[in-house]
Amino acid sequence: MERRGASFSGSLVYLLMNFPLGVTAFVVLMALVPAGVGTAVVWVGLPVLMLVFLLLKGAARVERARTYALTDTFVAMPYLPLPEGGHWPRWKARLRDAQTWRDLAYFLLLFPVGVAEFCLLVGFWATSLGLVGLPIYFRYLPDGAWYFPRWDDLRWITVDSTVEALPWAALGVLCVALSVALTKAMAALHTRFAAALLGPTARRRELLEDELVERELSVTSR
Repeated sequence: MERRGASFSGSLVYLLMNFPLGVTAFVVLMALVPAGVGTAVVWVGLPVLMLVFLLLKGAARVERARTYALTDTFVAMPYLPLPEGGHWPRWKARLRDAQTWRDLAYFLLLFPVGVAEFCLLVGFWATSLGLVGLPIYFRYLPDGAWYFPRWDDLRWITVDSTVEALPWAALGVLCVALSVALTKAMAALHTRFAAALLGPTARRRELLEDELVERELSVTSR
């Protein structure tokens, strides 16, 4: 993984996209994988599983491109060259390739990870912006005041004037700065997660380098 630094806007868009993408991937995989495995014994499921492999590889390529476009983090392609000899040897190679299963693990985990990231992101930003705008909107709340907490008779803090709201707005500005830092940190963590599953392992990198050397020697010897 090669990282050059991500902007705040890119990090924010990257994280917000993880939730819908994770839900979509989880639904598709949960529909296709059990159907393919369950009917593989009668050969009906084999085309379904082949479709899953193609979708996984294509989705992983798109995810690597999205990661690079939004966070400037390059995740190398980890796939070994497919053997020659027809479709069946190629499908067997894909099935035996550990990267296929690592791609599957990434898109299954993207759902819970995306949900957690979305909840943290929305929670921090809603709180921060809510505090910053408190001097403007508190008078439009019920009773013309903001209470914290607001459960039954528990109203330890009451804000019913602009003067009282300004310190909370200042705290909100600090929270915005913290939210910006949190957004970039969460995006950086997710790129590491993506690189760990979608990128080459140390062993795979060695195999790819050996394959490249063999190809160069083969071309040179001709």
